[in-house]
Amino acid sequence: MTKLFQNGCVCLFCMVSLVQVRAQTYSVTGNVSSPLLPVRYASVTFVDVNDTTRKFSALTDTIGNYRMDIVSGVASSDKLPEGFALYQNYPNPFLTTTAIGYQLDKQSDVVVTVYDILGREVKRFALGAQQAGVHDVRWDGRTDLGRKVAAGIYLYRLQTKHGSQVKKMLFGIGERSAPLATIGSSVMGTAVTTPAKAFVVGGTYTVKIENRDSTFPPISSTQFSNVTVQSDTTLNYTVSTNNFFPAVVYLDSVQQYIRGFGGANILPWRPDMTVADVDKCFGSGPGQIGMTILRLRVPNSASEFAPQVATAQRAIANGAIVMASPWSPPAWMKSNNNIVGGHLNDTSYASYALHLKSFVDFMWSNGAPLYAISVQNEPDITVTYESCDWDSAQMRKFVRNNASTIGTRVIVPESFQFRRPISDAILNDAVAAANVAIIGGHIYGGGLAPYPLAVSKGKEIWMTEHLILDTMWTDALGTGKEINDVMNAGMSAYLWWYIKRFYGPFSESGNITKRGYVMSQYARFIRPGFSRVASTVVTRSSIDVTAYKRDAKIVIVALNRTLNVVTQSFVLKNGAAASFARYVTSATKSCVQEGDVAVRTNSFTVTLDAQSVTTFVSN
Repeated sequence: MTKLFQNGCVCLFCMVSLVQVRAQTYSVTGNVSSPLLPVRYASVTFVDVNDTTRKFSALTDTIGNYRMDIVSGVASSDKLPEGFALYQNYPNPFLTTTAIGYQLDKQSDVVVTVYDILGREVKRFALGAQQAGVHDVRWDGRTDLGRKVAAGIYLYRLQTKHGSQVKKMLFGIGERSAPLATIGSSVMGTAVTTPAKAFVVGGTYTVKIENRDSTFPPISSTQFSNVTVQSDTTLNYTVSTNNFFPAVVYLDSVQQYIRGFGGANILPWRPDMTVADVDKCFGSGPGQIGMTILRLRVPNSASEFAPQVATAQRAIANGAIVMASPWSPPAWMKSNNNIVGGHLNDTSYASYALHLKSFVDFMWSNGAPLYAISVQNEPDITVTYESCDWDSAQMRKFVRNNASTIGTRVIVPESFQFRRPISDAILNDAVAAANVAIIGGHIYGGGLAPYPLAVSKGKEIWMTEHLILDTMWTDALGTGKEINDVMNAGMSAYLWWYIKRFYGPFSESGNITKRGYVMSQYARFIRPGFSRVASTVVTRSSIDVTAYKRDAKIVIVALNRTLNVVTQSFVLKNGAAASFARYVTSATKSCVQEGDVAVRTNSFTVTLDAQSVTTFVSN
């Protein structure tokens, strides 16, 4: 660090008479903000309209506030200065800003440096070539890095090629109120030449607000004309942002309740999960996925009920809930006496409701109660495996007349494309709608959209099945995008198809896949009881953000689908957090916890790994 006394002693007490002025100092305070945030560390400069060499500047603080002193009055001088002189700063002592005046009798490069009492450099003004004349520079008690210095004695040195002089000053004690006794143009960090002449100080100003290296958010340079200052005043300004693409989280805009994330264990079509499998998939610690919903098949024969119990019990022990979907009623209840195709006979509606109830009762009596049960898996598609066809009138009739006897929450219609005609018919029938708790559906080639009618009827909306067979990293990241879109569509649950499958979140070899780690970025941290809150991402099509909260806990999930590392800012509106823990899954990372992120002025900026999903969890 530079030392003042490296070149020997200098006199601290040289007294040079000053050119006198009749002046008044006015205090100007205010705030600079963008439409989203206060603007920190922006430059605010008042330029005198009558003499543009006269400038007064300040930096905004961490919440966008600024303060400066503007000198107003009349001064005159008919001759060029005689000799080279450094004036005593004014005011001295000072609390906020002081003027360091000096005179030059010859043109010279000028440097004004402030040191602490130990001779360590605090602030340097490299002012460049200046003409002969009287000048001053304003110091606001901050270092070159913008930090406020401690109260105490400081030294300041004027250095030119013709010599140097040093004086001392006192900061942080109090200001005298006598008129300012220096002439010159004042800039926080720059001094400009004032040739000897008569001039008018103060009055009307052009206000310039500009970026510095540390300004956040970056702003577009903005100018305000004809600003009059005739007394102490407060002047607030709003400016636009420049190349600032924040993700804005509106913590007071609560959307849907989040019931959870999960997948299916369909027996006997696939081998059952082991205890270790269930713990890895439904546990919520490191190295686990954190699922909270298990989906089962409702067998068409009571002889197949028992195998469904063990995995359901273990998932419930890990904090999950269980739903079940039937692929077909018993064959004898159907029009074609077959578990493939056909429809439920009109005379079998009550019998089918009792069949569903028998499965509900069996699971409950074996310590694996069902949270909800569906009437039919994909009633609107023709396939060659176990299935049953329903139209909107048939399902409305069954739900209206028989669903109330099933004994647990009912899900309908589980359309393969979340087609609305079947569920619309039910929702628009007040009696039928009262017998339904959840509107569920799949998104195979369509149906991923908000559902205002279901919301207006007070129903939760679940996405209960989807899959893709591709297993590349970009495909796994695509599942993150799909979860993002499902959540933004107002759905309370996201369920994958087979949990334990090579294309699923958990492989047959017993390992979490990349798709599973992507799901864990949501499921481990957004637990039942959270609600989604509104969020937007400004003008970035490949950055996706959803946000959630439960009481004071905040979780934000961001996807970067670009091939590049992206610097991304996040703004918290109408709520706050001190810091966030950060977890990242990418092609090379699997839900890795990285360094915490501090929040300043309700915002933070981070770099998002290329093609990654990052979860921020408030501390």
